[in-house]
Amino acid sequence: MKKIVMTLAFALALTGVHAQTESNSRFNKWSIELDGGLTKPQRPFSSGYATNTPSPWVGDFGVRYMFNNKFGLKADFGYNSFTAKNNSLDFDSKYYRVNLQAVANLGRIMNFETWTNTFGLLGHAGFGYAQLRNDNFKGADEVGNFIAGVTGQIRLSNRVALTGDFSTILNASQDRTFDGASLEGNRGFSGLIFNGTVGLNVYLGKNTKHADWTADSQNSVDLSALENKLADLEEQIKNRPAQKEVVVEKQAPAQPVDNDLIKRMINDKYYSVYFDFNKTTPIENSTAAIDVVLNYLRKNPSAKLDLVGYADQVGSADYNEKLSYTRANNVKTIFEKAGIASSRLNVLANGADTSIQKDSDEARRLARRVTFIVK
Repeated sequence: MKKIVMTLAFALALTGVHAQTESNSRFNKWSIELDGGLTKPQRPFSSGYATNTPSPWVGDFGVRYMFNNKFGLKADFGYNSFTAKNNSLDFDSKYYRVNLQAVANLGRIMNFETWTNTFGLLGHAGFGYAQLRNDNFKGADEVGNFIAGVTGQIRLSNRVALTGDFSTILNASQDRTFDGASLEGNRGFSGLIFNGTVGLNVYLGKNTKHADWTADSQNSVDLSALENKLADLEEQIKNRPAQKEVVVEKQAPAQPVDNDLIKRMINDKYYSVYFDFNKTTPIENSTAAIDVVLNYLRKNPSAKLDLVGYADQVGSADYNEKLSYTRANNVKTIFEKAGIASSRLNVLANGADTSIQKDSDEARRLARRVTFIVK
């Protein structure tokens, strides 16, 4: 909790610091927010006046823009209704406000992506203008306000998130109590309101993900080892003796060389099948790898194949072992439907791939895979 409060305190100052965070066009930046819930005006009240704890109603509508995946701004409009509880003198007040707030994506700042891609947390704070209206006085009591709060998020899809917000509002220069009576000589922050709401974030834009759910790319996986292996393979192919067209008609002698090369490529994990987070159906780009391995098995009917499933490190060990098995078994089913005998296919579940960095979204994408071992 202390870390959240400290982060909120620095949110306004850090909003413009783009160079230290991820800032590009691969995620959506705009969203709209609609919330409703309960409120509690704490002070000031005249003697004999009070509201229920909590009491209805409060509503909020906002438009948010994220400069990057950690900091942004939002403009929002809020409405509160304050009415008397049963043992209070009767009153009915309305509170209208508009605010400009800095937003800190606490989920990214505190690396929530290392353990969840479903839950998020936002902090927000800012200043605005408000009016308190009551039939007991003409016009409106115009006040300045400061608002701060935290918003929990549950991602329902890449376009919608369920939210729960708790906010505190401080009013400055409030000349009326919430029940409508006069409040003389008040120039500082005296009005205090607590709001609790639930609602929805709707993400706008053409990209797949919003900034709220995009992890930093600074910790992306080191691909140097894979690049070195690829360069070595390219060198082997380049140094192979050129074959004349007449040899093509007598391909049999050269075929074992090709088979050995393809086998090494398969066993060295050049052909792998990849999966989205928590999914067991291969992504569309993996069909090419499946085709290569399938063609090899058809041309080499005595060959057998191990299908090795992996998961990233998000989630428990037991769950990841089951997930990795299901992924490998689903790929096995694809081969069986293509005519490969089940007796030639062996499924292995390796669970979470601990060799991959768990705090990098790009690295975890490479961990969610099925690899092959030709025997």
